[in-house]
Amino acid sequence: YLMEKLLQLFTVNEAVEFFEANEIARPVTIRTNTLKTRRRDLAQALINRGVNLDPIGKWTKVGLTIFDSPVPVGATPEYMAGHYMIQAASSFLPVMALAPQENERVLDMSAAPGGKTTYCAALMKNTGLVVANDANREREKALVANIHRLGISNAVVCNYDGREFPKVMGGFDRVLLDAPCSGTGVISKDASVKTNKGPEDFSMLTNLQKELLLSAIDSVNADSPTGGYIVYSTCSVTVEEDEAVVNYALSKRPNIKLVDAKLDFGRPGFTSFRGRAFHSSLSLTRRFYPHTHNMDGFFVAKFKKLSNKVQVEENQFIVPAGSGVKLKQKKKRRN
Repeated sequence: YLMEKLLQLFTVNEAVEFFEANEIARPVTIRTNTLKTRRRDLAQALINRGVNLDPIGKWTKVGLTIFDSPVPVGATPEYMAGHYMIQAASSFLPVMALAPQENERVLDMSAAPGGKTTYCAALMKNTGLVVANDANREREKALVANIHRLGISNAVVCNYDGREFPKVMGGFDRVLLDAPCSGTGVISKDASVKTNKGPEDFSMLTNLQKELLLSAIDSVNADSPTGGYIVYSTCSVTVEEDEAVVNYALSKRPNIKLVDAKLDFGRPGFTSFRGRAFHSSLSLTRRFYPHTHNMDGFFVAKFKKLSNKVQVEENQFIVPAGSGVKLKQKKKRRN
């Protein structure tokens, strides 16, 4: 089933390259924790331990690729002290696209094990607030451990189904949704994806992704002086989990638009696929592939929320709960 899906996506030659790239293990990559050290100092400390490494690429100032190491990378004194996070290069991308600013309120809707949450906190220099949510309580143990190890002091961890979110808390400046997905971009890490995903898995996942994305959009305050942005990402390369979900959100929430994610590489998203036309702005989304970018398959889309009101009919608007509008009304009364 998956083979059929990927042959729709690539030419035969490229599909072969994609499968071959997935048979090779991705290089181990780490992200420097800039709250505690600089990449240059961290690289030197690890080289002194006999680690063979290089910067990941020009696109990141904090990433290092580990080629080989005489010591386990997850057990060095530098790791224990929180100087770095073992993190796939692809998962730097959604945080770079989100570009959280100091003193903002940010929600990471599906946060475990914490690579993106802790990257957000580092970019914000431990100011403001990062709400790290995950629906899986078991996975939150790693999330909490990483937050402590990396010295993050601006994070709050919670355990809700992301779809409940605007009701739980809203009015965020930025929301990151790295959605649960089929994992077709990370076959090299989990080969079972090749055989155990059928049509019913895809339809269940795409429904969940659509609901989560609408919740993420409704949790953002469009009137935020610095933000009003949502980033949607998946570690999948299938169109129905990527462009189709984004297109659905654009049709359901006319108060958002796609914006440039400011990622200098990656392929533009599809604006049409197998006879199905998507919104022309989908060319602003970005796709990443194992065989062309030497990282896990990944998809990133960035939205800007233009208004907290959603136009339902010609003269009828609704304000979804949680977008921060109620907060503003209370403030006005105080004056």
